[in-house]
Amino acid sequence: MTGSDERHLRAGLDGLLPPESTRLGYLLRLSRPRFWFYLAGPVIVGVAYAAGSVPELLSPIALALFAYFLVPANVYLYGVNDVFDAEVDAHNEKKEGREVRFEGGRLVLGVVAASGLLGVALVPFLPVPALVALAAFAFLATEYSAPPLRFKTTPLLDSASNGLYVLPGVVAYAAVAGEYPPLAAVAGAWLWTMGMHTFSAIPDVEPDRAAGIRTTATVLGERRAYAYCATCWLAAAAVFGLVHPFFAAVLLAYPLLVFAIVRSGVAVDEAYWWYPTINTLVGMAITLGGLWRLLHG
Repeated sequence: MTGSDERHLRAGLDGLLPPESTRLGYLLRLSRPRFWFYLAGPVIVGVAYAAGSVPELLSPIALALFAYFLVPANVYLYGVNDVFDAEVDAHNEKKEGREVRFEGGRLVLGVVAASGLLGVALVPFLPVPALVALAAFAFLATEYSAPPLRFKTTPLLDSASNGLYVLPGVVAYAAVAGEYPPLAAVAGAWLWTMGMHTFSAIPDVEPDRAAGIRTTATVLGERRAYAYCATCWLAAAAVFGLVHPFFAAVLLAYPLLVFAIVRSGVAVDEAYWWYPTINTLVGMAITLGGLWRLLHG
């Protein structure tokens, strides 16, 4: 995807939302619509592999979890992020024209808090393994950005805590199957998120350094951060391959892409915006694998 393609995609998404000048339009943009499937996508994957029959794919709890992680969870996750990053983001060029800047106000803060609390409505309908995963998501989604822990400002912990994006899939799998997914699947996905987090932080290296924020990317610098991402993604492919070689084959696309980006000299702040599309395609392939297992296994 070229810069022009990305701008057209962004314009297309904006056209589907209420105007940014409205509170609803602003709040939806605050939740990063291009990244909604980073939380909702794992729900689809989790349900696809947990379901024992086709009707379970569209069970009420599966649909409720998808709806929660599609919008409210994103409003909460990115809202908390923007509340505590408002000063830093004011100097971050990646925000300019691509993401709305935090405006504050009681209404916005109230909606962000309510979006997180909406997850409590799911509690009576979830088995214990799913509740544990949901609680872990709420904790990491908050403390990734908020004090006192603010994981995003501690090198390596910022990367490791990004496993919060795996947890919607764990919640969904456990909600449908009543048990946790295979450990290798969770570990492999967690390693993938660690690489994805650091890759997405590379465009922020200079603004973060200027603001005195330490992250895995600022400590490593661009070149070594690329190597770190490739290592995480290779490890993810290897560990996920213990579940099935299919997963390893799909995930090998990521280290190969890092190599291609470095060799081609494409600017990382340009390549960064390819990944919502790439991740959606990879998630689709993995989901189709789960559906194939259900229908033909």
